[in-house]
Amino acid sequence: MAVRKVALACSVCGSRNYMVAEKKDRTERLTLRKFCKHCGKYTIHRETR
Repeated sequence: MAVRKVALACSVCGSRNYMVAEKKDRTERLTLRKFCKHCGKYTIHRETR
């Protein structure tokens, strides 16, 4: 069984900076506060499909 990965995109500039493993039991999109190298600051990153 392969692990499925999803991308996290910056909510400010839209760049996809991070890849995380998907959990099967999660029903809503993942939202994390991560550093965006394009914006140069910490922003909200949301899971993309």
